[in-house]
Amino acid sequence: MTKTRRWAALAVLAAVVLLLAIDGTVLALAVPALTRSLAPTAEQILWIGDVYSLALAGLLVLMGNLADRFGRKRVLLIGAVAFGGASLVAAFSTGAEALIAARLLLGVAGATLMPSTLSLIRNIFPDAAERTRAIAIWSTAFGAGSAIGPLVGGFLLEHYWWGSVFLINVPVMVLVLVSGFLLLPESRDPEPGRFDVLSAVLSMATVVPLVFAIKHMAFDGALAAGITIGLVSGVLFVRRQKMITNPMLDVDLFRSPAFSGAVAANVIAIFALTGLLFFFSQYLQFARGHSPLRAGLAELPATLASIVVVAIIGVTASRLGHGRAIALGLALAGAGLAIVAAAATGPFAWLLLGLVPIGLGIGLAMTLTGDAIISAAPPRKAGSVSAITETANELGVVLGIAVLGSLLSYVYRANVVVPPGQDEARVRDSLGSALQVLGPEDAQVAKDAFIYGMQTTSLVAAALAVAAAVLAWAVIPSKRAPIPSTVG
Repeated sequence: MTKTRRWAALAVLAAVVLLLAIDGTVLALAVPALTRSLAPTAEQILWIGDVYSLALAGLLVLMGNLADRFGRKRVLLIGAVAFGGASLVAAFSTGAEALIAARLLLGVAGATLMPSTLSLIRNIFPDAAERTRAIAIWSTAFGAGSAIGPLVGGFLLEHYWWGSVFLINVPVMVLVLVSGFLLLPESRDPEPGRFDVLSAVLSMATVVPLVFAIKHMAFDGALAAGITIGLVSGVLFVRRQKMITNPMLDVDLFRSPAFSGAVAANVIAIFALTGLLFFFSQYLQFARGHSPLRAGLAELPATLASIVVVAIIGVTASRLGHGRAIALGLALAGAGLAIVAAAATGPFAWLLLGLVPIGLGIGLAMTLTGDAIISAAPPRKAGSVSAITETANELGVVLGIAVLGSLLSYVYRANVVVPPGQDEARVRDSLGSALQVLGPEDAQVAKDAFIYGMQTTSLVAAALAVAAAVLAWAVIPSKRAPIPSTVG
């Protein structure tokens, strides 16, 4: 495969992950509009948001194994057709039930796409140095999609109906289908062995309850029940993998501190990025008064900084080694989060400046942890091990939103002062709700409480990023990598 074709194939895979990342963040902005149109119940709104991530996270390991078994290109192209079709159903849904079903199908299709992208990179780029740069581009696409999702959603919702946030998926998937058919090579495990249905069931029974518990940790019983079911299923899944000849997942990989450390660092990197984007968008719109479009533009420094990683990743990995470079990235992200906390009440320029080390640091950490994870297994098992990276990403996303979002809400509610005669329930519910009922002077008090919560949350995320940096420095080897050649 020529160098030009390799990088053209990477562009196809990057487009897939960019779109999936956008799709994961764009729906939140559309909820008010689709609520007015479809009149869903509160429970249905919950499932419209949840069913996608539950299906996606729960099926990643299974779909990664199927990609190894039946062909990664084939599974990716089938997923592209399914994702485009489900997007059409979602865009033109006339009821909440239809939209929930479409979101479920989108999650299933997304699970076929995500592991295939990373496992194809593992096989398209056998050279370690080129693969590191390719994963940097893949990681940048993921981070950029998460960052520009609100920007894209804001633009579409200002000009079109709510279904447009799903309709944009269709032309991209048509392009992926055509270019992927022409450019992507096929690869599979030549000796997949017998498919184990019980392992597939246990893998879903492990991940889905855990993700559900994290997303609904504030509800009585959900956290304890979900964690219990997930952990019991996880133990049974691990025991099953050790018993069978051809395991769905090589669980012995987790015996390596370097591998486990890379997975943990990956989760925390996504945790910090997603948590930041979740509360930073609210801060810009509610506390600073920006429109959704302007708020999306304000988040671009992080995206632009992550793009710089593509240029410096080779030199950084060569001079520091993977462990130290990952530690550096996480430390930079921690510093950036601390700057955001300090600048929340200061000049806007300092706030934007804080996003630069966050984008740069998360980009470094995501790239090198992803490289460490997929390089740990032979190419024939690339789909299965890639699913570990994707599952870590999904856990990081739901943890970031649930944990940091809950912390922000707790600090806000503990500090907001409800003026006499005002609707206490609405004021304490959220800043967005409070601004609908409070006058200008009282609204500023609510904004101050939210900003204090944002500062607290940013500092907690910063501390976790620094702790992960120490872990990465201690357990991930710093064997120096060769510097990749220039793309061309």
